[in-house]
Order: sequence, then structure tokens, then C-alpha cells
Amino acid sequence: MQKTEPGARDAARTEYRERLSPSLWLLVSAAVCAPMAALVFVPLDTTLALVIGALVGVAIVALMLAASPAVVVRDGVLRAGRAHIDVHFLGDGGWATGEDARTARGTGLDPRSWHLLRGGIDGVAVFEITDADDPAPSWVLSSRTPDRLVAAVRAARAATPRTPCR
Repeated sequence: MQKTEPGARDAARTEYRERLSPSLWLLVSAAVCAPMAALVFVPLDTTLALVIGALVGVAIVALMLAASPAVVVRDGVLRAGRAHIDVHFLGDGGWATGEDARTARGTGLDPRSWHLLRGGIDGVAVFEITDADDPAPSWVLSSRTPDRLVAAVRAARAATPRTPCR
């Protein structure tokens, strides 16, 4: 067993990863494209129609899963999809579920804020931006476990030393 420094073990513990994959009902409704594609090719050949229908259904579901963004907290950086921000530029953060999350995604959503919202995911994590040069006042992220996401960002802020970025 390798010996590691206590800081390295703490940094590994602050990792968080979540893939914002589509919900099951959305995947099932996308798979309905398979019989529709098969019906187009039935006049040509029934076997060909079944094969093409199955391929279309699998391809659509696979593309939906592959294109789903990930939310990751690692090495003092919050990554949401292709965007990333140093955790020291984020405030404490808050999270909501249920009706509060619906309000945060709807009427309570600041249009200037950066957001990664996915339908079918109830929870929302909101992080205020503390960087005065950032035009977005906050980040609003969908999450199935928003409480864990907020805790991971807080732990990453506490675990990584503040270094000047400019």
C-alpha cells in the first residue's frame, strides 16, 4: 500500500461526479422512433425494416446518453458540461427541490445567470459568483443530489488553497 499525504486523501474525498442523463420516460419515448422507422421500410422488406428500426432506436438512445452533460467537482474546479469555474469564485451555494426548485428554474431564474438545466431532474443547486469581473451573477445547475453537489463545492473550497488566477 502506498503512503499518501493527508492532503491528497482529503482532495480525493472532495470529488463529485454526476451525469445528467435523460430520465427513463424520455429514453422510452425516444425509443418509439424505432417502430416508426421500421414502418417506413416495411414495403421493401420486413426483415430489413426490423433491423433498421432496432438500429434507429438503439442509436437515438445511445446518442441521448452520450450527449448528456456531466457535473464534476475535482481539483478545485466545478465543471458543468463544457463550462468550468474555480470554486473560489463561487459563494456558499444553496439547493432546492420540489416547488422551490421549480421556482428557481422558472420565475426565480435570473436571465443573466449561467445555467445548465435538464428536464426530468428535480433538484437545483445555485451558486452565487463572487468574481466582480464575471458578467453572470450565479450558476444554476440541475442535479439529482443538489445537497451533495453543494457540499462537494464547499469541501473543495476548504481543501484547496487560494491561488491568484490573474
